[in-house]
Amino acid sequence: MLKSIIRKSVAEDAVKCGEICFSAFRTIAEKHGFPPDFPSTEVATGLLAGLIAHPGYYAVTAEIDGKIIGSNFLDERSPIAGIGPITISPDVQNNSVGRDLMTNVMDRVTKKGFLGVRLLQAAYNTGSLSLYAKLGFNAQASLAVMQGGAIAQGIAGYSVRPATEKDLPECDALCVKIHGHHRSGELLDAIQQGLAFVVEHETRIVGYSTGVAFFGHSVAESNEGLKALIGAAAEFQGPGILVPIANHELFRWCLQNGLRTVFVMNLMTIGLYKDPDGAYLPSVLY
Repeated sequence: MLKSIIRKSVAEDAVKCGEICFSAFRTIAEKHGFPPDFPSTEVATGLLAGLIAHPGYYAVTAEIDGKIIGSNFLDERSPIAGIGPITISPDVQNNSVGRDLMTNVMDRVTKKGFLGVRLLQAAYNTGSLSLYAKLGFNAQASLAVMQGGAIAQGIAGYSVRPATEKDLPECDALCVKIHGHHRSGELLDAIQQGLAFVVEHETRIVGYSTGVAFFGHSVAESNEGLKALIGAAAEFQGPGILVPIANHELFRWCLQNGLRTVFVMNLMTIGLYKDPDGAYLPSVLY
């Protein structure tokens, strides 16, 4: 069995890691008849370059005999860490590289004292499902990745506006109420990038979103608040939004408003987790 070396990523790794990321996701998706997560090598490379450069991410690269063969990332911006994307070159699959990359970031989680760690994995990829379960992850929820045209529908009594930094305390408190922890680092980034929105009801913030998109998360006190955020989105960037299938009302509402299910993902966790006390859309990290 080939032995990999795991090291901290540097900016120069982005091009090769991006090529592998695009190829790996495309290969597994096409094998099962699904569309790839990334439309091109350039998009994958741009994403990974941004993650490597971001101070809130821990990035590692895997090598064999000096050749880059994979990478993994850990989002450290909140009390719960998020893993991904993890990718390995298709020509060295099943050589324990994935386990090595996962073990490295999970050791980091322990060392940094995070309350927990989470990830999302494509349900059709039974290999990764089994690996994560062996590493101690528990499957908590199934999510429908949904895509389609903008719904462009308001919800009576609910107004959506861009979020500002003044909204952070109220939004953090809302996330703690629903999930048991805040995601303040992600929300601040989204506000500064002009991607975050809040929804208000009777002059009170009842939900927020870092982007109604594959890489954004949303929380709301009720389905009505979440529908308002979804209905106000101009588009759903990436493969689609992640809708909890167990939220029957919201899932059905999305279907009735023209969204289609592209594929299904599983939310998997280690450490702190509680059933959400409200409505939510996870990001592809959690």
